[in-house]
Amino acid sequence: MNCLEERILKDGVVKEGNVLKVDSFLNHQMDIDLFNEMGKEWKKRFEGKTINKILTIEASGIGIACVAAQHFGVPVVFAKKSKSINIDGDMYVAEVESFTHKCKNQVIVSKKFLKEDDQVLIIDDFLANGCALQGLIQIIQSSGATVAGIGIAIEKGFQNGGRIIRNLGFQLESLAIVDSMDWKTGAITFRNM
Repeated sequence: MNCLEERILKDGVVKEGNVLKVDSFLNHQMDIDLFNEMGKEWKKRFEGKTINKILTIEASGIGIACVAAQHFGVPVVFAKKSKSINIDGDMYVAEVESFTHKCKNQVIVSKKFLKEDDQVLIIDDFLANGCALQGLIQIIQSSGATVAGIGIAIEKGFQNGGRIIRNLGFQLESLAIVDSMDWKTGAITFRNM
Protein backbone atom coordinates (compact mmCIF):
# COMPACT_ATOMS: atom_id res chain seq x y z
CA MET A 1 0.00 0.00 0.00
CA ASN A 2 1.95 2.96 -1.29
CA CYS A 3 0.34 5.70 0.82
CA LEU A 4 1.25 3.89 4.06
CA GLU A 5 4.82 3.23 2.89
CA GLU A 6 5.16 6.88 1.83
CA ARG A 7 3.91 8.03 5.22
CA ILE A 8 6.36 5.72 7.01
CA LEU A 9 9.23 7.13 4.96
CA LYS A 10 8.07 10.71 5.59
CA ASP A 11 7.21 10.56 9.30
CA GLY A 12 8.50 7.24 10.67
CA VAL A 13 11.60 7.23 12.88
CA VAL A 14 13.90 4.24 13.14
CA LYS A 15 15.23 3.69 16.65
CA GLU A 16 17.94 1.39 17.94
CA GLY A 17 16.73 -2.14 18.68
CA ASN A 18 14.58 -2.58 15.54
CA VAL A 19 11.97 -0.10 16.73
CA LEU A 20 9.99 1.83 14.12
CA LYS A 21 8.34 4.84 15.73
CA VAL A 22 5.16 5.85 13.91
CA ASP A 23 3.39 7.58 16.77
CA SER A 24 2.78 10.79 14.80
CA PHE A 25 0.20 9.08 12.56
CA LEU A 26 -0.52 5.48 13.60
CA ASN A 27 -0.45 4.66 17.28
CA HIS A 28 -0.45 7.80 19.40
CA GLN A 29 -1.71 10.57 17.16
CA MET A 30 -3.93 8.93 14.55
CA ASP A 31 -4.42 9.94 10.91
CA ILE A 32 -8.03 8.94 10.31
CA ASP A 33 -7.87 9.59 6.55
CA LEU A 34 -4.93 7.16 6.33
CA PHE A 35 -6.86 4.63 8.47
CA ASN A 36 -9.80 4.99 6.07
CA GLU A 37 -7.55 4.13 3.09
CA MET A 38 -6.20 1.16 5.02
CA GLY A 39 -9.75 -0.05 5.74
CA LYS A 40 -10.63 0.20 2.04
CA GLU A 41 -7.55 -1.83 1.14
CA TRP A 42 -8.33 -4.59 3.66
CA LYS A 43 -11.91 -4.71 2.38
CA LYS A 44 -10.51 -5.37 -1.12
CA ARG A 45 -8.00 -7.96 0.08
CA PHE A 46 -10.62 -9.91 2.03
CA GLU A 47 -13.27 -9.64 -0.69
CA GLY A 48 -15.47 -12.73 -0.74
CA LYS A 49 -14.79 -13.60 2.91
CA THR A 50 -17.75 -13.65 5.25
CA ILE A 51 -16.63 -11.47 8.15
CA ASN A 52 -19.03 -10.54 10.94
CA LYS A 53 -16.60 -9.32 13.61
CA ILE A 54 -13.21 -7.63 13.92
CA LEU A 55 -10.89 -8.46 16.83
CA THR A 56 -7.91 -6.39 17.93
CA ILE A 57 -5.84 -5.91 21.06
CA GLU A 58 -5.66 -2.79 23.20
CA ALA A 59 -4.56 -0.16 22.76
CA SER A 60 -2.87 0.68 19.45
CA GLY A 61 -5.04 -1.53 17.29
CA ILE A 62 -8.36 -0.09 18.42
CA GLY A 63 -8.41 3.06 16.29
CA ILE A 64 -7.35 1.25 13.13
CA ALA A 65 -9.84 -1.57 13.73
CA CYS A 66 -12.74 0.85 14.32
CA VAL A 67 -12.15 2.74 11.09
CA ALA A 68 -11.64 -0.50 9.14
CA ALA A 69 -14.86 -1.91 10.63
CA GLN A 70 -16.86 0.81 8.87
CA HIS A 71 -15.87 -0.76 5.53
CA PHE A 72 -17.03 -4.20 6.68
CA GLY A 73 -20.12 -3.02 8.55
CA VAL A 74 -19.25 -5.12 11.60
CA PRO A 75 -18.56 -4.53 15.30
CA VAL A 76 -15.08 -4.42 16.85
CA VAL A 77 -14.10 -6.44 19.91
CA PHE A 78 -10.81 -5.70 21.60
CA ALA A 79 -8.82 -7.96 23.87
CA LYS A 80 -8.10 -6.19 27.14
CA LYS A 81 -4.68 -6.41 28.76
CA SER A 82 -6.00 -6.39 32.29
CA LYS A 83 -9.15 -7.45 34.06
CA SER A 84 -11.22 -4.65 35.50
CA ILE A 85 -14.26 -4.70 37.75
CA ASN A 86 -16.59 -4.02 34.82
CA ILE A 87 -15.67 -7.30 33.10
CA ASP A 88 -17.85 -10.02 34.49
CA GLY A 89 -18.72 -13.55 33.52
CA ASP A 90 -16.63 -16.08 31.65
CA MET A 91 -13.65 -14.97 29.65
CA TYR A 92 -11.21 -16.29 27.08
CA VAL A 93 -7.63 -15.68 28.22
CA ALA A 94 -4.29 -15.90 26.38
CA GLU A 95 -0.78 -14.88 27.38
CA VAL A 96 1.05 -12.65 24.93
CA GLU A 97 4.50 -11.15 24.89
CA SER A 98 4.95 -7.62 23.60
CA PHE A 99 7.99 -6.91 21.40
CA THR A 100 7.68 -3.16 22.03
CA HIS A 101 7.10 -3.28 25.78
CA LYS A 102 9.30 -6.32 26.50
CA CYS A 103 6.74 -7.85 28.86
CA LYS A 104 4.10 -10.57 29.01
CA ASN A 105 0.43 -9.78 29.49
CA GLN A 106 -2.67 -11.84 29.80
CA VAL A 107 -5.26 -10.63 27.32
CA ILE A 108 -8.92 -11.30 27.86
CA VAL A 109 -12.13 -11.26 25.86
CA SER A 110 -15.54 -11.78 27.41
CA LYS A 111 -17.17 -14.97 26.15
CA LYS A 112 -20.35 -13.06 25.35
CA PHE A 113 -18.59 -11.24 22.47
CA LEU A 114 -17.17 -14.26 20.59
CA LYS A 115 -19.45 -17.08 19.50
CA GLU A 116 -19.02 -20.32 17.57
CA ASP A 117 -20.54 -18.97 14.36
CA ASP A 118 -18.38 -15.82 14.24
CA GLN A 119 -16.09 -15.25 11.25
CA VAL A 120 -13.41 -12.99 12.73
CA LEU A 121 -10.95 -10.66 11.03
CA ILE A 122 -8.01 -9.75 13.25
CA ILE A 123 -6.66 -6.20 12.75
CA ASP A 124 -3.52 -4.82 14.41
CA ASP A 125 -0.98 -2.06 13.91
CA PHE A 126 2.29 -4.07 14.01
CA LEU A 127 3.51 -7.59 13.48
CA ALA A 128 7.01 -8.39 14.80
CA ASN A 129 7.42 -11.79 16.45
CA GLY A 130 3.75 -12.81 16.19
CA CYS A 131 3.09 -13.44 19.88
CA ALA A 132 0.13 -11.05 20.11
CA LEU A 133 -1.42 -12.54 16.99
CA GLN A 134 -0.97 -16.07 18.26
CA GLY A 135 -2.75 -15.04 21.46
CA LEU A 136 -5.68 -13.58 19.51
CA ILE A 137 -5.84 -16.68 17.30
CA GLN A 138 -5.89 -18.84 20.44
CA ILE A 139 -8.79 -16.82 21.86
CA ILE A 140 -10.79 -17.11 18.61
CA GLN A 141 -10.17 -20.84 18.37
CA SER A 142 -11.08 -21.33 22.04
CA SER A 143 -14.45 -19.74 21.30
CA GLY A 144 -15.10 -22.10 18.40
CA ALA A 145 -15.16 -19.13 16.01
CA THR A 146 -13.15 -18.99 12.79
CA VAL A 147 -10.20 -16.77 11.92
CA ALA A 148 -11.36 -15.37 8.57
CA GLY A 149 -8.13 -13.44 8.04
CA ILE A 150 -5.55 -11.13 9.57
CA GLY A 151 -4.89 -7.52 8.57
CA ILE A 152 -1.70 -5.83 9.74
CA ALA A 153 -0.70 -2.24 9.07
CA ILE A 154 3.09 -2.69 9.35
CA GLU A 155 4.89 -6.02 9.35
CA LYS A 156 8.56 -6.27 10.25
CA GLY A 157 9.48 -8.75 7.54
CA PHE A 158 12.94 -9.31 8.98
CA GLN A 159 11.40 -10.85 12.12
CA ASN A 160 9.71 -14.26 12.27
CA GLY A 161 6.10 -13.31 13.02
CA GLY A 162 4.80 -13.11 9.47
CA ARG A 163 6.43 -16.38 8.45
CA ILE A 164 5.07 -18.17 11.54
CA ILE A 165 1.50 -16.93 11.00
CA ARG A 166 1.52 -17.68 7.26
CA ASN A 167 2.91 -21.18 7.95
CA LEU A 168 -0.10 -21.77 10.20
CA GLY A 169 -2.24 -21.35 7.07
CA PHE A 170 -3.90 -18.01 7.76
CA GLN A 171 -4.51 -15.31 5.15
CA LEU A 172 -2.26 -12.53 6.43
CA GLU A 173 -2.49 -9.20 4.63
CA SER A 174 0.13 -6.67 5.72
CA LEU A 175 -0.18 -3.26 4.07
CA ALA A 176 3.52 -2.42 4.45
CA ILE A 177 6.27 -4.98 5.00
CA VAL A 178 9.57 -3.55 6.21
CA ASP A 179 12.42 -5.79 5.05
CA SER A 180 15.16 -3.78 6.73
CA MET A 181 15.81 -0.60 8.67
CA ASP A 182 18.95 1.08 9.88
CA TRP A 183 18.73 3.26 12.96
CA LYS A 184 22.07 4.93 12.19
CA THR A 185 21.02 6.19 8.78
CA GLY A 186 17.23 6.07 9.19
CA ALA A 187 16.98 4.00 5.99
CA ILE A 188 13.89 1.81 5.58
CA THR A 189 13.49 -0.81 2.84
CA PHE A 190 10.09 -2.24 1.96
CA ARG A 191 9.30 -5.61 0.43
CA ASN A 192 7.92 -5.46 -3.10
CA MET A 193 4.41 -6.89 -3.03
